[in-house]
Amino acid sequence: MKHGFIKLAAAVPDVHVAAPMKNAAEICRLIDRAYDEGVRVLVFPELSLTGYTCGDLFLSDGLLDGAEKALLTVAEHTAGKKMLVFAGLPLRVNDRLYNCAAAICDGEILGITPKTAIPNYGEFYEARHFSVPSGGEVAVLRNGEEEYYIPLSHGVYVCREVPELAVGAEICEEMWTAGSPSEKLAADGATVIVNLSASNETVGKDEYRRTLVKAASGKCVAAYVYCDAGEGESSTDSVFSGHCMIAANGTILAENEPFGGAELLTAVVDLAHLRHDRRKMNTWKGGVSASPSFSLDLCDTDLAGLLNPRPFIPSEGERDAVCRRIFDIQVAGLVKRIKAAHASTCVIGLSGGLDSTLALLVTREAMQKLGRDPRDLIALTMPCFGTTSRTKSNAETLGALFGTRFRTVDIKESVDLHFRDIGHDAADHSVVYENAQARERTQILMDIANAENGLVIGTGDLSELALGWATYNGDHMSNYGVNGGIPKTLVRVLVAWYADTFGDGLRTETEDGEVRTLGGVLRDILDTPVSPELLPPKEGEIAQKTEDLVGPYDLHDFFLYHYVRWGESKDKIAREAKAAFAGTFDGETVEKWLNTFFRRFRTQQFKRSALPDGPKVGSVALSPRGDWRMPSDAEADE
Repeated sequence: MKHGFIKLAAAVPDVHVAAPMKNAAEICRLIDRAYDEGVRVLVFPELSLTGYTCGDLFLSDGLLDGAEKALLTVAEHTAGKKMLVFAGLPLRVNDRLYNCAAAICDGEILGITPKTAIPNYGEFYEARHFSVPSGGEVAVLRNGEEEYYIPLSHGVYVCREVPELAVGAEICEEMWTAGSPSEKLAADGATVIVNLSASNETVGKDEYRRTLVKAASGKCVAAYVYCDAGEGESSTDSVFSGHCMIAANGTILAENEPFGGAELLTAVVDLAHLRHDRRKMNTWKGGVSASPSFSLDLCDTDLAGLLNPRPFIPSEGERDAVCRRIFDIQVAGLVKRIKAAHASTCVIGLSGGLDSTLALLVTREAMQKLGRDPRDLIALTMPCFGTTSRTKSNAETLGALFGTRFRTVDIKESVDLHFRDIGHDAADHSVVYENAQARERTQILMDIANAENGLVIGTGDLSELALGWATYNGDHMSNYGVNGGIPKTLVRVLVAWYADTFGDGLRTETEDGEVRTLGGVLRDILDTPVSPELLPPKEGEIAQKTEDLVGPYDLHDFFLYHYVRWGESKDKIAREAKAAFAGTFDGETVEKWLNTFFRRFRTQQFKRSALPDGPKVGSVALSPRGDWRMPSDAEADE
């Protein structure tokens, strides 16, 4: 449970209808299996000790006696196993019958939760057998001469060893109704909601059920374990599919497909993430109320295969829709800014690299939406000491493909003159040598924009902002930064998506007669090493490779996501990165670049505090006007 990770599970036993002791044996078997697999919160379906489909047998004393005996048997079986288990059963209390969820841990019945939403429509007729609790009641369970008095309540069970783990239960229909118990449970501090359910299968019901589980977990900022009755239930009038789901904060983490036959569904949940978001949301109303407690056997959760090494990247099936939406956000933001500024033109420094390419694609579509002439987009390539023929050629070809007003402004002479003016030796390739080029380019862009009543479109991305990998008052500055909310790994995906989607639509012929398509140029740019090209090339090839200097962007974007999105500690991020990138980067490499990330992120806030405007596109953003505010002189070491 270190760092807040805990393994949750939903178990679907092979139910024997109206045979409590057989069901108890099956439940005990699954408890053993789940415990051995590191599960620490385990949920069984509604009325799992008897079966949901017993009908009028629920009024039989024999069945009810058997259910109580089965519950005590299961409780005894958990002795020595510090794992929280929820099982369903019918329970007599004061001459009334309730549909209940029993919470069990280490041989003890911690509490009983009665169902309050009793459906009596369609195929459901629970009100024929079960009552709505009136409150303040106590169940009396007898085991031989011993009696156990257990209050009935929608209580929250808090783990003594891991106080972030607080668990509450609701039962089936309660999730489907307005004002569900889960909302109060979450307000009372529950970070995990379990639902013991018996939801029969009809066409389309699985999707509706899935929507409700996602919504319940998101609304409650909680993990939600939904455990549905399986195919062992009676099929007299309804069929049950064992459709189980585990969600966290609006996202399905794991799911049993209906009729899939799986008996145990598990997922690892990060409780610290849930607590983080509750602290962050000033609209969150709640706190931990006085609650029964329990103990767990602590174990270190294995993170292998659980963490996405590229958290900003959409899945293959979602790529087109997500990339289109991100692109639309960028375009819409720029369209508004152009209109508000009454700008006649847009001016872009086109290097032939990834970031400026994405900015060009966005700006071109924005100008098209506004009905502007392609030549209202002014693209400049500004070669200097580090420019290679490859990037220069790609920039020229992109400008030609889109019909821009393309200009080449060689800045070598201007930069040499500047070096002479300030007394800098051009053979000294220090930060002065590099930054002078970036600032000269920005000056040219700004002055041309002034002359053309234009906006300078910023090209820097979110990863560069995080690392401070930009020249202050150089490429750091623009009139509107369309890429400022997009990390480097996602920039690459967006350009690749554009190449795949629109790449065959445009072609041009170069001076030497070569025919180049938009897709071909974009893919060559994707294959070009990321570089600011501020140092002279070696044998015509790029000498200054960004990832050799600051580290792999795959790692830095992972660090960025977990630090800014979740506020995680350095040691937790290190643990996660080592698990996520096992086989790609060794532990020493992860630690090296993590130290670089933290040092640069903490010392480069002064650049982020002076950022130009730009659209937010995801859950991680660094605008000082929106998502991220920190002092520029904070200590570099945590």
